[in-house]
Amino acid sequence: MQNAQTRDARRRASRRAAASLAATAAAVVVLAGCAGGADAGDAGGKTTIRFLYATGDETWNSVVDGVVKAFNEQSDSTVVELDPLPAGSDYATALKTMDATGNWPAVVDMRDTLTYIQAGKLAPIPESVTDLLAPDVYGAAEDGNVYTVPSSALNGEIGINIVYDKSYFADNGLEVPETYDDFIALLEEIQANGDVPLATAAAEVWPSDQLWKPLAAPVFAEYSEQGFWNAVAEGTASMEDLREPLERLVQITDDFVLEGWQSTADAQTTTLLVNGQAVMATSSAGIGRLNDIHKVDPEFDAGLFIIPADDGTINVLKNSVVGDTASGLAISAQAQEDGAEYDSAVEFLEYFYSVEAANLIESLGWIAPNIAASDEVERNTEIPGAADYFALLEDPNLNWYSNESSNEALSAFNTFFRQVRIEMQDGQITVDEAISKLQAEFDKTVAAA
Repeated sequence: MQNAQTRDARRRASRRAAASLAATAAAVVVLAGCAGGADAGDAGGKTTIRFLYATGDETWNSVVDGVVKAFNEQSDSTVVELDPLPAGSDYATALKTMDATGNWPAVVDMRDTLTYIQAGKLAPIPESVTDLLAPDVYGAAEDGNVYTVPSSALNGEIGINIVYDKSYFADNGLEVPETYDDFIALLEEIQANGDVPLATAAAEVWPSDQLWKPLAAPVFAEYSEQGFWNAVAEGTASMEDLREPLERLVQITDDFVLEGWQSTADAQTTTLLVNGQAVMATSSAGIGRLNDIHKVDPEFDAGLFIIPADDGTINVLKNSVVGDTASGLAISAQAQEDGAEYDSAVEFLEYFYSVEAANLIESLGWIAPNIAASDEVERNTEIPGAADYFALLEDPNLNWYSNESSNEALSAFNTFFRQVRIEMQDGQITVDEAISKLQAEFDKTVAAA
């Protein structure tokens, strides 16, 4: 609950004027708002704020909806409305469009954080929120303020993995691969059985990362201390270093992936797996995807693994909590200017990091953020395959690496990179042409930055 005195005491004396971000949206993205358990026209004198979040994974969608509804039911002063980003939209473009139209919500599921901090678009998050979190899951920017806090457990990109049919593996004497060669042999054996080894998606641009990132991870991990993209910018690395993972990506797509991947949405891979149209599927939703599968077919025995490197190392990206690639929940400077919206945004985040909300998030099939009171959280271990996820965190072959970039324009390049990879996988261009296009675009991006 929140009273007026507490809210007024927490309100900051000065409201920073938001600096203009010179960005032109490549396409107009309509941010469709829908109420999260409350009608905006019947707020009863409460402050109404919007929460923009990325959709796509059904479990995450249900988590956001469930937490917002629970918050709205217990708050005396605030109503949160969900503002979901339409599936298939590019997040970087959506943020630019939102900024160009001056249509910032109070709470934002943030991307390209450093860019927007420097543009004055985000408000500092107070200690009343950060004190609820484990100290290693957030960090201060150069000005000493915290601008983003995590939306879920910060377990790096362990969520990017392969989900598979455990019963099929058992019936056919198959095992989880321990090396990259084992993975290729696994694909070949499934195909020899007359079945499709792998389903993946590219109807939206971003799911193309799900197969690519594990293949490229060994290269990126070599530059963990410096960052691969920084090395390319400095001339000590180049796109040519990505030739092998790009060639592997083409081989897997050509030989083992279910046809129609170009028009398959990320959420559809669950159905393809459960219906036996493929034995495995790419994912970036971690336990959320396992929960999706369980909802569709409670009897389906799902498991997951990460594609290993040649030597068996499981390289997993763990982003900095303050770098340009950092993501998380943020409060907009536009809400800070309003005052009441800022206070309501803080109130919502304080609830989001409560034990009550963490237990709700776990019960809905997601992994709750790393809160300070984590020992009071009731973990949900009943989802089939969840044990595989937690086992990865303890795997002796796990190697955390970082790949921070000092280039603020990298997010735009990443979108271009995904599009080029899809063209290459689709046979529209060769690997050589892809490398040439990527190097030219990266050089142009660096020069522009």
